[in-house]
Amino acid sequence: MTSTAHSTSPVTWAPSSRPKLPTKKASSILPAKPSRAKKAVQVLDTNPSSYDRTDPFFAFNTLIKLLGSLPSRIGGCQYKLTPDEHKLSLHLLNIVEPFVGLAPSRRTITRQPTEVLDAIIFHVDSRRDLLALALSCRRMHDVVCPRHLAYRVVRCKVSKISVWNHLMINRALARNVRRLEILDERSTELEIAPPGILASDTDLESTDDELGLHDKQERYFVSALTKMTALVSFAWSCNHSPISIDNVWPTLLKCQSLQEVEINDNLVFSVPLGTEDRKSSRSIVLPEMKAMSLHSTSHAYGSTKQPNLTRISGFLNYCPNLKSLDISYNPPRATPNAVAARPQADELLLYGRWTHLTSLTLTNLRCSPTTGFDSTANFLSAHPNLEVLHLDISIAGTPGTPCLVPPADTLPRLRELHAHRELATAILECPTAHPRPLETLKGFRLSGAHGGRDLDFAFLSNLKQRGTHVRRIELSGWNEMDDIRRLIECAPGLTWLDVGRKGGASQSGRDRDRDRDKAGAAVTNTLEWATLMSELPELVAFHGVRFFFEVSGAAALPGVVPTSTHISMADRSRIRKNDEVAALLAWKCPKLRRLDHWEEGAGKVIVLLKDSPERANEKEKVRWEVRRVKV
Repeated sequence: MTSTAHSTSPVTWAPSSRPKLPTKKASSILPAKPSRAKKAVQVLDTNPSSYDRTDPFFAFNTLIKLLGSLPSRIGGCQYKLTPDEHKLSLHLLNIVEPFVGLAPSRRTITRQPTEVLDAIIFHVDSRRDLLALALSCRRMHDVVCPRHLAYRVVRCKVSKISVWNHLMINRALARNVRRLEILDERSTELEIAPPGILASDTDLESTDDELGLHDKQERYFVSALTKMTALVSFAWSCNHSPISIDNVWPTLLKCQSLQEVEINDNLVFSVPLGTEDRKSSRSIVLPEMKAMSLHSTSHAYGSTKQPNLTRISGFLNYCPNLKSLDISYNPPRATPNAVAARPQADELLLYGRWTHLTSLTLTNLRCSPTTGFDSTANFLSAHPNLEVLHLDISIAGTPGTPCLVPPADTLPRLRELHAHRELATAILECPTAHPRPLETLKGFRLSGAHGGRDLDFAFLSNLKQRGTHVRRIELSGWNEMDDIRRLIECAPGLTWLDVGRKGGASQSGRDRDRDRDKAGAAVTNTLEWATLMSELPELVAFHGVRFFFEVSGAAALPGVVPTSTHISMADRSRIRKNDEVAALLAWKCPKLRRLDHWEEGAGKVIVLLKDSPERANEKEKVRWEVRRVKV
């Protein structure tokens, strides 16, 4: 055993094997370090075709490994790349550079998978931005147009079962809808629906029972509505259908992204049929809801003789973060516009509170004479962020009943007020720590003096003292020119003045129509009006009085010379008169630009244009043109 052990020792007992000792060490010890370096290089594949150009992260990690192995090499190989490694590093840099360089490649986003592009485009809501994105390249066009551009806005009738069936089946497309508008069945408005959907499908819309067809329409519509999880705006104008908004509202409560709701339906002002239990939905709120508009229609279908706000109050309970609220009751055509037929708003004003409310419109409502003044005053005091207030509420009081007296510092941020004269007077009289930025007054009527009593004195006095920021006034009516003169004296800084119609709201409908027919001709006291308007040095727009004579369409075109052969003698005479009127008004009111057209409701205005004089002592030339009103 000892000899065997000694024979295995190369140093002491095997001198004959000494010449082989260096060979043994060279094969086992000396090549150890080069073998480790070779092993480090062999970990990386030096074949450039093995690295995908669409994966910059793997290329970047590989480049880090390659450069990190250089310090561990021995001798002259340290910090040096082999030819294959140098070729590989250049290839990896070409992959990484478009993603981290100063000039990114134009193909970076277009080479992303379709699912990634669809998720990115999902966050673009505007159709204008989508169209610009689709026109950037063909790759974007193939994703934007068929999946997003055609689905952002859907406008059709509730009877279009094929549209609801398409959205119900394709959930990925239904979630791309941002605005949904339901038209009335009798509406002739243009419908907007995704292309490629059949306008009529016999298998879907065929039924033997008409009432069963309405149930089917409602079922398909509600099912499609549940798939629109990113819906932002919803408009309902389905007034001539048995489908009620009550059946749609519980589904809308599940859409937490909803921000705007507009309902045009007579049923929202009617009493709910039953007192169903809604305990499970009381905790549900719409946190993103910012604007709510609830209107009735002039049609008799769905209207009631005793309208109320019970349904509306139930809708508003789910919207604690409202910024804009619009409740407008429009009585049916067959029902006279009596105060008793208006919905009562006592409970709404008494219990409704929205801390973020900035715009409020209440039209054709009434309050009881006992609690109406207090509830209205408390409601206005509880909403200090209101900036736009349109309050058309009638409070039937008796002689000796106290009027509206808001608490101090009520409506400190009010910018626009649309109310009758008494309410406007009460708001102007209410003191505030800082002056209100009130710029616009609308909806009141100047009655003048009747029976030795000046009915406008309180309003005009408060307007003169606290209406220093008022720049725009729109009257509903007036009686005498002295009323307009007194108004101008109290608000000399006006830039926009609409005097309304002479007589205003006190006239009946037939009287207003008769006066409208008589008002086709221009006024004869133009000089008197121009002198009165000259007291407003900043006046830019004046409406309510027609100064210009009617001219045919060809003669009213801009740039037409009155002496042209295709203009009749009557039109030439009217054009000369209109030129004289324009020159007079421009002389009296240097900044006046916009006036009434000779046709009421035509959507046109007269614009005064002034040419720069060529000489200093030459008068400035004035031209008038007919232009469309920009909405």
